[in-house]
Amino acid sequence: MANITPQFNCDSNNGDYLTLFQNKSKEIAIALFDINRDELGSIILDIPTAIKLSKTLRAEINKVKEVNNG
Repeated sequence: MANITPQFNCDSNNGDYLTLFQNKSKEIAIALFDINRDELGSIILDIPTAIKLSKTLRAEINKVKEVNNG
């Protein structure tokens, strides 16, 4: 299976982007880079914390969608 790293471009014209990947310790790493590929910041999460983050993010997205639809 290919080792694919998702890359998400930020909603701006400055070229910042976010990447997600699994590190050697089987943790989830999230890193933010600028257009020159300089790392602006990163965070490493264990699996339970990454799951909680994804659920919280989904809940917040749903709240924003409700406000925009209401």
